[in-house]
Amino acid sequence: MTTTARTRLLQALSLFSTGLLAGAFAYGAANLVPTFDVVPIGMRLDFHTALMAKNGITMQSAMAVSALSTLALAVAERGRARALAGAAGALVIASFLITRFGNVPINGRIKQWAATAPPAGYVDVLRRWELFNDARTLSAAVAFGLLVLLALPPAAAGRSPQASSA
Repeated sequence: MTTTARTRLLQALSLFSTGLLAGAFAYGAANLVPTFDVVPIGMRLDFHTALMAKNGITMQSAMAVSALSTLALAVAERGRARALAGAAGALVIASFLITRFGNVPINGRIKQWAATAPPAGYVDVLRRWELFNDARTLSAAVAFGLLVLLALPPAAAGRSPQASSA
C-alpha cells in the first residue's frame, strides 16, 4: 500500500470514527439529557444506569479508534494537515479525559442512588454531569469538524494544493 493510500485510509477511519463519536454524544446531549430532565428522578436514575452499562464498550471503542486514527493521521501528514489532525486527536483525547474523570465518577454515584435514593444536593451533581457531557460533546464535535475540514479538497477548504503537502 502506498503512503498516499495509507494516509487516505487513516483519514477515512478517523473521519468515520470521530463522526460516530461526535454524533453519539450530540444525540445524547440533544435528546437523552432533556428527556432525563422531564422524567421522575427514579426513572432517570434507572435509565441512566442501564444506559451507562451499554455505553461503556461502544463509546470507549469509538474514543479509542478516533484517538488512535487521528494521531496516526497526524504522524502521516505534514504542515497544516498535520496540525489539523493533531488538534482533532487532542480534542478526542480531551473528550476521553472529560468522560473518565468527569462523567464516570458521577455515573458511579448515580448507580448507587438508583439502588437506594438520591442524597440532598443531587441536582447539583446531575448539573455537573451535564456540564461535563456538554464539554465532551463539544470537544468531539470540534474534532469531527477539523477532520471534515481536512477532508475537503484544497480549493473548498480555502487553501492551495501546495499548502496541504508542505
